[in-house]
Amino acid sequence: MKISHKSFRNIGLIGRPDKSAVVSTLCLIHDHLLTLGLHSIFDEETAALVPYQDCQVVSRKMMGEVVDLVIVVGGDGSLLHAARALVKYNTPVVGVNRGRLGFLTDIKPSEVLAKLDQVLQGKFLLDKRFLLELEIRAQDQVLYKAIALNDIVLHSGKSVHMIDFELEIDGHFVYRQHSDGLIIATPTGSTAYALSGGGPIMHPSMEAISLVPMHPHTLSSRPIIVGDQSEIKITARESRWMPMVSADGQPSVSLNDGESLHIRKYPFKLNLLHPPGYDFYMACRTKLGWNQDFEALQQQEDE
Repeated sequence: MKISHKSFRNIGLIGRPDKSAVVSTLCLIHDHLLTLGLHSIFDEETAALVPYQDCQVVSRKMMGEVVDLVIVVGGDGSLLHAARALVKYNTPVVGVNRGRLGFLTDIKPSEVLAKLDQVLQGKFLLDKRFLLELEIRAQDQVLYKAIALNDIVLHSGKSVHMIDFELEIDGHFVYRQHSDGLIIATPTGSTAYALSGGGPIMHPSMEAISLVPMHPHTLSSRPIIVGDQSEIKITARESRWMPMVSADGQPSVSLNDGESLHIRKYPFKLNLLHPPGYDFYMACRTKLGWNQDFEALQQQEDE
């Protein structure tokens, strides 16, 4: 589906709660959209933050049906939450960073109106990000389903003990592992939890999935990269400690004896919009501090 700025008339606004800086940015955007003759629509949680009494409000689940573009003000976690609700509608999303890192919410608050004007004028980079979907099954019955833009994590919950599980990919047995868990990440999630676990950074355009062991009880277990069409199956082995499963850091659910975790690519992609000048490698340099030592040395030499 081609995305045209000419269709941007109803603009959804979603903000991270409990942060005053988010509210001020939301109000700035709302008032600016009014001057452009555009219509703002808030989700229910965000409407409770702003001082407008007559604004249009919809639930987050329904927002994708009534808006042409969504602006998320907050951190990457806020955009993750919005993405899961909006992705099946193909609604384009743009992020304003009021969080910490801002890999996904890449517009600086100081540049918000100028950058949003560029997007509204059709000057943007369309960045399609795929998600993962998970199912917990017992025999042929699906007990639980969820989707994730960043990652799906198998972990030991509140216990400090290791868990025991088997991994299959496309029906092939890979290994039985004793570890703290396993991170299954998209390219988007490769700069999140998987990075902390020693996983590789993948460019967002890659169609691949990474599997990153968490503190495996062996020196030979390394991250694995598989194609995006791969079917991943994880089965917990008999243990005193029940594994838990979480998608994008949402509340965990248990993986009980006799159940298996199935992971594959979600059929819908997130349409993430960036204003002109977006550069993934520049984001890595600034967010991950790749050039800090070199830049400090250059500054000393210039003084």
